[in-house]
Amino acid sequence: MFSSLPAWLPPILLSSVLLGFYDVGKKSAVKDNSVMPALFFATLTGTVFFLIITLCGGKFAAASVCTGREFILILLKSMLVGSSWICVYYAMRDLPISIAAPIRATSPLWTLLGGILLFSEKPTPWQWVAMIVIFVGYYLFSVLGKSEKIDFLHHRGIYLIMIGTLLGAGSALYDKYLLNVVRISPLTVQFYFSIDLVAVLGLSFAVRSLCFGHKHVFHWRWSIFITGILLILADYTYFYAVSLPDIQISIISLVRRCNVIVSFALGCYLFRDRNIWKKAWALVLILAGVAMLALAK
Repeated sequence: MFSSLPAWLPPILLSSVLLGFYDVGKKSAVKDNSVMPALFFATLTGTVFFLIITLCGGKFAAASVCTGREFILILLKSMLVGSSWICVYYAMRDLPISIAAPIRATSPLWTLLGGILLFSEKPTPWQWVAMIVIFVGYYLFSVLGKSEKIDFLHHRGIYLIMIGTLLGAGSALYDKYLLNVVRISPLTVQFYFSIDLVAVLGLSFAVRSLCFGHKHVFHWRWSIFITGILLILADYTYFYAVSLPDIQISIISLVRRCNVIVSFALGCYLFRDRNIWKKAWALVLILAGVAMLALAK
């Protein structure tokens, strides 16, 4: 039974679960806290962890092999992702996780459109149905979010989460270009991406501190440390899946974004979000859509 599953499905499902825990850790890290230092130290922790396991696994030399052109391409990815994360982290501080996570989950919609336009991807009819089912689930999340008394047209957090989501969708498309077109090793991408991201966010942190200061006092929390490690593990399984042949980035992004299930369930419990049962119905559609994708031929 399981032998008929696509090779990319197990690593993407694992990445999705890890990403769900990452979202919860991210919300804990920035809740009533200064965003930029929390983001920087989480990223730094993850990068150090990745370098340690690369060294211990004897893969440091292989991971560090990179041409000048490849380095520039990966640096561009780091700048794109860094911009996305800054927006998302600020939005996560301002919004309930049961609102922020579902909005982030709409990223596959933009990735799907980009995959069709840029890479001529052609999902099967069954996959189209599965995606529509998942999109309906995302839409219900957005509608139910209005009961949180959040003005979607004028709330800063909504604008930031949308900008971060669009940038994240662009990053997913760029991942396919790096791994499937340029054919850079997934380990090399993650190696330089992690290092470059520390530099990008470190510079942003310094500029923010020197030019604008911080309205919130920074508090160190263990969730900052854990968040960085969870992201590295989630990215490792994700990059591996994207590097596999004959993958469709639109489908992979959809399944990965089902991390909203973990984010929603655990986040609502920990942060006492409201209207849990009403929002839970949308999860049923997302689960149904994932099952349909897994069985699609």
